[in-house]
Amino acid sequence: MAHTPTSHSPSGLTRPPWRASVLTLFPEAFPGPLGVSLAGQALDAGLWSLKLLQIRDFGIGRHRAVDDTPAGGGAGMVMRADVLASAIDAARQDDADLPLLYMSPRGNPLTQERARSLSAGPGVMVLAGRFEGIDERLIAGRGLTEVSIGDYVLSGGEIAAMVLLDACVRLIPGVLGASASLVHESFEDGLLEYPQYTKPRDWEGRPTPEVLLSGDHAKIAAWRRSEAVRITRERRPDLISSKENG
Repeated sequence: MAHTPTSHSPSGLTRPPWRASVLTLFPEAFPGPLGVSLAGQALDAGLWSLKLLQIRDFGIGRHRAVDDTPAGGGAGMVMRADVLASAIDAARQDDADLPLLYMSPRGNPLTQERARSLSAGPGVMVLAGRFEGIDERLIAGRGLTEVSIGDYVLSGGEIAAMVLLDACVRLIPGVLGASASLVHESFEDGLLEYPQYTKPRDWEGRPTPEVLLSGDHAKIAAWRRSEAVRITRERRPDLISSKENG
């Protein structure tokens, strides 16, 4: 199953689309939110492509088993290394150049810098796991890189894979209409984003800060920078520390 329309850059020149290949037990979950708004428009326009591979197609026996009980005992089931390896090997026949990622809460965090790096490459191949996880031997045997979207546990890797793909797709040239908006987003300068306001000028007794209505671009820029630093210090002091140590 794949979404692979013809790709054109904003300049009209043909270019290879950024490729996403997802290995999952629930391909029907995709594209999900990736099929709407700017990401969906970019998918239809061919700026990126989405290929889905059903892991159960490589299952064992009449019931296409993909998991088994954990060695040493314990609750739940573990996805089999042999099944997943067969699925990965099949997917790599067409996309051998893509980095192979496994969505896992014990992985390295997905950061804006990492999303930017991945979006600059040819694409990603993502394994969305289920149950209690996957056989550890597969990670070394197929060179998977574990990626986490946060310190919590989900029912499966599909939602995590969508988060990663959305973070990358929106950075592909041509996906967002105003490239300037990328410059002022959270994390782009190691800070959280400054507060945003729009009309009406006064809402329920809460006015828009006067500096934003002054027309003085230098003062507005200074205010926004100051607010970004303040909010980051309050909510993510770890980011401030990393900037100062860097």
